[in-house]
Amino acid sequence: MTALTRRTLLAGTAGLAAALAAPGLRPAFAADTEVRVGFQKYGTLVLLKGRGILEKKLAPLGISVKWAEFPAGPQMLEALNAGAIDIGQTGEAPPIFAQAASDNLAYLANEPPAPKGEAILVPQDSPIQSVKDLKDKTVGLNKGSNVHFLLVKALEKNGLAYSDITVKFLPPADARAAFEKGAIDAWAIWDPFQAAAEIAIKARTLTTAEGIVPNYQFYLGSRKFAEANPKVIGQLIEAIRETDDWIQKDPAAAVAELAPSTGIPAPVLAVAVGRQSFGVAPLTDKVIADQQAVADTFFALGLLPKKIIVADAVLRSGL
Repeated sequence: MTALTRRTLLAGTAGLAAALAAPGLRPAFAADTEVRVGFQKYGTLVLLKGRGILEKKLAPLGISVKWAEFPAGPQMLEALNAGAIDIGQTGEAPPIFAQAASDNLAYLANEPPAPKGEAILVPQDSPIQSVKDLKDKTVGLNKGSNVHFLLVKALEKNGLAYSDITVKFLPPADARAAFEKGAIDAWAIWDPFQAAAEIAIKARTLTTAEGIVPNYQFYLGSRKFAEANPKVIGQLIEAIRETDDWIQKDPAAAVAELAPSTGIPAPVLAVAVGRQSFGVAPLTDKVIADQQAVADTFFALGLLPKKIIVADAVLRSGL
């Protein structure tokens, strides 16, 4: 697990707030009395919601918090681009597509890489023993997701082209069913679905993202909202930091709190949480470059309508 000192994070948050408060960067847009936060069934924001930390931090500013659950990152960022929410959290791929669709997206911060939290799985008794064995096989995955990028790079690393396999685009639930029926030969998936498949049906890991791609988590916002409300963003990052610290110190308690609220079995969550990395921080040049590689890969695959520059969507903290 990667930790970040309180002093470093607060310096980064202060830098971000200062950057957003600079002359010419504050349009006529403000939180007024409410900030709308999108979250998914699993992740740091679920715990943040359950513990009420953000509400406590924003109360002195006279701002309440409205939470909205989304099935996945793409839907969340569609809502953000449409102005239905102000803040959300996703993995690497959804913000790439959101930025291609709108200039309103802003990267606020990220968690460290968690390459063990995504993988390419095969059935326990599959004859496939390496990524090279995927040639002429069918791989299921969620289109435009983090694992889409993982698959492309894993194939490249093993001397295969994307065209050497057949890709079947399936959301996680459908992919799990297809995987169990043998309708696909392999499944590229992320936690907690990954951990659930490993535990429940003894799926075998062909490769994780280790040594291939980073697998970051990003906190994102409406650019208009973030630029107008640096104090809110600063309190959000501090609330996330406190939650990250708590999870690292007591992962069992985090699992116990997550299990009933998500409906995911505790043993599955324990594995998934153990593979996450914690330590929220402003985006560095390295993180931006890694994210640009994701964007360039999807553009080369013809999945993006235009080439994007990730740095254009990053609200820099000065670090």
